[in-house]
Amino acid sequence: MGVTKTEIFTEEQNRIADLAKAFAHPARVAILQLLAQKKACVCGDLVDELPLAQATVSQHLKELKRIGIIQGEINPPRVCYCINETVWEEARQTFGSLFDTIVSAATCC
Repeated sequence: MGVTKTEIFTEEQNRIADLAKAFAHPARVAILQLLAQKKACVCGDLVDELPLAQATVSQHLKELKRIGIIQGEINPPRVCYCINETVWEEARQTFGSLFDTIVSAATCC
């Protein structure tokens, strides 16, 4: 199995890749859409809305939280999740800038 050599890339490149990972799976996109629509949601409510097992939803929530695009407030036995607006804005600006740079630099054959 190959080793990911993230250290050979810039911090910015690694952050863009992390943010992109949030949108790289349809389940994570669905979770983000539900959180945006409802403003906040308990994990169990997400499980009720999605055709996925609780463990699968939890894994996707863990990845989204690792990236920082969502945050969770622990109120045992529940965890209420919401979109981290600061990171959401970072992602919006990052992808906008990336797309603008690529489009304006395009001089392909």
